[in-house]
Amino acid sequence: MSSKHVRLSFSGEEVKRPFIYELGHEFKVVTNIRMADVDRDIGWVVLEIEGDEDEIERSLDWARGLGVRVDDATLGDVVEG
Repeated sequence: MSSKHVRLSFSGEEVKRPFIYELGHEFKVVTNIRMADVDRDIGWVVLEIEGDEDEIERSLDWARGLGVRVDDATLGDVVEG
């Protein structure tokens, strides 16, 4: 089991989509929101994703295909809790 912290940035229609629910439902990963700032037009979320390393990468490729920007989270983005 692997764990990865990523920062996802949304704009336009992507921000209205239940993206994190879909990601957890479509792929064999567990998601945990660490930080987020979302309004009706734009948003970002720092997400911890746990699961098989290949499945995590597949889920992130899926996100990129939807137009979501995916970056590695920085140390300051990760909040333990």
